[in-house]
Amino acid sequence: MFDLSKQEIEKGNGDPYDGRVVDTEKTTDEKYGTTQRGLKSRHIQLIALGGCIGTGLFVGTGATLSTTGPAPLFMSFVVISSIVWVVMQCLGELSAYVPTQGSSVPIYVKRYVEPSLAFAAGWNYCYWSNPVPVAIWLTIVLGTIVMLNVIVVSWYGESEFWFASIKIIGIMGLIILGVVLFFGGGPNHDRLGFRYWQRPGAFVPFAAPGNTGKFLAFWTALVKSGFAFILSPELIVLAAGETEAPRRNIPKAAKRFIYRLTFFYILGTLVISVIVASNDDLLLQGVNSGKTNAGAIILTSAWSAGNSFLFAGSRSLYSLALTGQAPRIFRTCNKHGVPYLCVAVTSLMACLVYLSVSSGSATVFQWFVNLTTISGYIAWIILLITYLRFRRALEFNGMLDQRPYKSPLQPYATYYALSILVVLTLTNGFQVFFPGKFTASTFLAAYITLPIVIVLYLGHKIWFRTPLYLRVHSIDVYSGKEEADRLEELDIPPIPKNMLEKIWFWIA
Repeated sequence: MFDLSKQEIEKGNGDPYDGRVVDTEKTTDEKYGTTQRGLKSRHIQLIALGGCIGTGLFVGTGATLSTTGPAPLFMSFVVISSIVWVVMQCLGELSAYVPTQGSSVPIYVKRYVEPSLAFAAGWNYCYWSNPVPVAIWLTIVLGTIVMLNVIVVSWYGESEFWFASIKIIGIMGLIILGVVLFFGGGPNHDRLGFRYWQRPGAFVPFAAPGNTGKFLAFWTALVKSGFAFILSPELIVLAAGETEAPRRNIPKAAKRFIYRLTFFYILGTLVISVIVASNDDLLLQGVNSGKTNAGAIILTSAWSAGNSFLFAGSRSLYSLALTGQAPRIFRTCNKHGVPYLCVAVTSLMACLVYLSVSSGSATVFQWFVNLTTISGYIAWIILLITYLRFRRALEFNGMLDQRPYKSPLQPYATYYALSILVVLTLTNGFQVFFPGKFTASTFLAAYITLPIVIVLYLGHKIWFRTPLYLRVHSIDVYSGKEEADRLEELDIPPIPKNMLEKIWFWIA
């Protein structure tokens, strides 16, 4: 597969960042090795369905419900789901067009926008963390996650297949239970209906009384709800370089993403808001105590989400090394195609979860939520800008119809998602500006990511003197496409022999 780090970008005026991409080598440096395509179709589909369903959905929703009420929680998940769907469609187009080894958002940013923004985006991905709010299991969980990520990529795929299956079964059970209780099918035949939407109420006014407080409650829920989705779409592009038949499996996952959002996130939060009151004293017990009272499914979900985050962080670091934006030693892969040094370094950063062992685990968890969510919003903003430049370059070269996957409602859907994400990022910490609400820790948790990304961006730009952006005529839309087209021609989709196989092939 074409290796972007082995390219020379030339132009007559000598500008290294403004010109055509010329392939100088067709093979990856044998000194470092390369990743391998060990993820099967069923791995990708289940990773897409449930890879990042974890503490954000099962624990984070509890905090949001308690703070804002059921209506803001449900409405915020509807809005964020629409944004994440747009992000997934953009990623589907980008990764299906040229599914290179070491695929990641930073590689596409460098190729279609400019190198400094790619540098900032790549390191922004690398320090994401997913907290596991169960202190007694931390060492076991981290050890198992590292083992699954460092041996063979198919082990990661297989573990996520089963983890995601357990989570999906658990959420389906929760939804069925919610429907039963809603209509009074419980042991005492007490019909819940929308009782908790009436008392204690659909809204918990936030920071102000009346309609203003209700709107601020919705906006607070909108900011916080993003944590449940962070890294969810990116897992597909990060796995693209290690996936069998990417031109078939990636569009398949992108098209079906809407079902996951609707069923698991939107319907799931509606059920939670129906069966749990926003003023329930036990609502935050799982976070406050750090105990596994909520059951094995929540622990499995947190375990799985940590597994996915480690995979994503290590592959992001690997892609930075491929493009020369991290030390070349991080390109090193073992004989199974796993960038084990990247896994090791990312694992060290995961040790931050031990902060949750303290008595203030709820506070630590909320810090993680804020930092991770805003980092994710910034990453999505950069991704959407990249997609618009990618689309503009294809239009310029008359190649828009050559996309293997064409997502609907574009580019208008991208403009919609981009505008909301920019406003969310800038206003995510609005509550600290209310009288008596300001604390240094809350302010830093809300906004520290912005200056970090800006410093990374400007530092790289000043040091390497990169252009503001690549001009559209110099954006490379050819390199790697021929080989991807050839791999697509060699792909033979499985043919179902009976109805059972037809259903299975549709799912996986």
